[in-house]
Parts: sequence; C-alpha cells; structure tokens
Amino acid sequence: MAVRVRFAPSPTGMLHIGGVRTAVFNWLFARGEGGEFKLRIENTDTSREVAEAVEQIQESLRWLGLDWDGEHTFQLDRMDDCRDVATRLLEEGKAYEDDGAIRFRMPDTGTTAWDDVVRDRVEFPNEQLEDVVLVRSDGRPTYNFASPMEDVWDGITHVIRGDDHVSNTPKQINLIRAVGAEPPEYAHVPSVLGTDGKKLSKRHGAVSVEEFRADGYVPPALLNFLALLGWAPDGETTIMSPDELVARFSLERVQSSPAAFDFQKLDWMNGVYLRALPVDEYAHALVLHLGERGYDWDAELVRKAAPLVQEKIEKLSDFPAFAGFLFGDVSLDGHSLDSNVIAEAERALGAVEPFTAESIEQALRGLADRLGLKPREAFQPIRIAVTGSKVSPGLFESLELLGRERALERLSAARS
Repeated sequence: MAVRVRFAPSPTGMLHIGGVRTAVFNWLFARGEGGEFKLRIENTDTSREVAEAVEQIQESLRWLGLDWDGEHTFQLDRMDDCRDVATRLLEEGKAYEDDGAIRFRMPDTGTTAWDDVVRDRVEFPNEQLEDVVLVRSDGRPTYNFASPMEDVWDGITHVIRGDDHVSNTPKQINLIRAVGAEPPEYAHVPSVLGTDGKKLSKRHGAVSVEEFRADGYVPPALLNFLALLGWAPDGETTIMSPDELVARFSLERVQSSPAAFDFQKLDWMNGVYLRALPVDEYAHALVLHLGERGYDWDAELVRKAAPLVQEKIEKLSDFPAFAGFLFGDVSLDGHSLDSNVIAEAERALGAVEPFTAESIEQALRGLADRLGLKPREAFQPIRIAVTGSKVSPGLFESLELLGRERALERLSAARS
C-alpha cells in the first residue's frame, strides 16, 4: 500500500512552529516514500476568521516549500458522515445516548496497545479509558471521533503527530476497529521546547512561520533547521538541501525525547544559507524582504550594498541596522570623536579622484600614516561619523556607495 499521510492543523490562529515541524516530518516521509501528503483543516465552523486562518496556514506551508497533494479538505465537510457512523454504532450497541449526546463504549478489560514508530511499544489499560463522546448534544462530532474516521476514509497509512496526542491514540484505535477498519501506523514525534526546557512561546522569540519570515529567515534554512528538531541522519551532518532531507529522512531515526529550539543555531544556519546564495539572488532576496517590511529604499542601492553585507549578517532583517546609514540620517549620540582625525579625513576625501573604494582606501591609509596612527585608530572615528556605528560594512566600500557629497556632509556634521 502506498504511503499516505496528513497534516491536520486547527484554524485557530497563526500556525505554531511546533506544528510546522510535524508538517515537515510528514512531508519528508511522504516524499521520501513516493507517497501522498494531504492537508486537512480540522475546523468546526466556517467563520471569516477560520477562512483567514486557513489561508495563512496554506501560505506558511507554501513559503516553506511544503506542497500537498490534491485539494485541502475540511473536517466540517464530513459531519454528516460522522453522524451516520455514530447512529450505526448506536444501533449495534457499541455506543449509547447520554443527555442528548452519543458516547462510545470503551472496552473495560485488557489493554489497547500499538507499536509506535517513534516510541516503540505503548500500552494503555482499558479500564482507564473513559467512554468517548462521539456526537455532542448539538449534533457536532468531536475531534476524537471525526479525526480517526477521516483517517479511515482518506486511507491514511501513517499518522505522524505530536506526542501530546499519545493519550488520544488508544481511544481512536478502538473507534477505528469498531467500524471494521485497521488502524494506521502511529508515530508520535517529540515536543518542541525552548532551550530552557519550557514550552516554546513568544517569550523565547518568534513562534509562527509568518514571524520567522518577517525576521529575515529564508525557507531552505528554516526547513533544514526544523527537520533537525528531533531527527538526525547520522549525528554529524547539519546542512542539507530539501532534496537531501527527503532522501535521508526516516521515521526510525526520530527521537522520542523533547527537541530544543535553539535560536542561535537557527541564526547560524540561516547565515550559512544566505552566504551560499549567488550575489544576484541574495540582492533580490534583500530587496523583496525590505519591500515586504515597508522599507521604501532605493532598490538599486540595496543591490549595490548586498555584496558588502552578505558575509556579515545572518538574517535579512539585520540589513537595516547594519546598512541603514546608506538610506537615511545617522545619529552620533553617545559617540565622542577625534575632531582632528575627522577634519583631516574631510580634506583627504575631498581630494580623492575618482571616488572609488580603491582610491578612498589609498587616501585614508595615507592619512593614518601622516597622523602617526594605526589604521584602526584612524578609521574608527571616520566609520562612526559616516555610519553612526562602530560596526558597519567595509569602510571604503561604504564611502563609495554614500558618494563624496554625502560622505563630506557627515564628516562636516561630526565636527560641529
């Protein structure tokens, strides 16, 4: 039987990155096995907010590079089917009415067990399983009924989901068997926590794909990072393209212990991916990111600045703080500059011809020699005067991009 998996988020807001990691595992497994990856929206109403959340879910998956097979489906579309099955179970004596609701009779003795692909053998004493509500008194099927029924109807072969669903699994297995079907294989993947061991939340940083996108991460880096949250091909390899991830992923190597979301590691990985881009692609990504974030900056100047920052920043969102001096005024608050160095630099740069990085470097190194200063001692006040920071792209290249007129204006202002 061909592999078929599903990602089934609830449309309750922005897609949490922990859920996205589960989607990544499903997608990698399906693509690696030549199977299908289905998108199912587990909704119970059709409000405008739900419609917006569904679009956000799809856009997040698309941006990350996770494509799904066929049209996405809605749990709501199967409500009548669920009610029909509940009625049949009632007629067969496998369910009973309770205050207008329909409940399923769980077995009272023995155990319900399954061989979890990630957690190995899992057993639940049946005496601990409460009778599950199938259909509420208002006619709405419950999650623990609709979800396993849809798995049966959709021919799902593997249910790959978070380990917070482990306690639901014995109930769902009994329901699936009650309708004469065989349960799929289950793989309960580890929780995603912060490095402090607590549930990942906004206090740790970004928690949705939209936020990571806004923060300047690129899809292949985030996909690579998420794939390594609880899985590793060999304990050594870190950087892998989407194709490599698909080829190497296996559920058997997914660990059962919680995974730590290390933002520093993600920043490093994102930097690796950014530096590997051809400079034209990098520049294009910068222009798009800045446009999405509302920066109305000269795109051509952004492209010229791209080679200066590509080796320096780890996220596209770092660009404004690192190179924003090229596009707006700078502040020298808190900086004390050597006015003699600034004045000499103003005179030296005023005579540079042509105003290129090579000529500028020659002039400023000559300046440092004349003043008896080490290059760093001479260049630092000039850097601060023209960029507003001790840290910036290359000084000579930055001055060339600023142009003679703006560079001299800033040096003059720094003397005031």
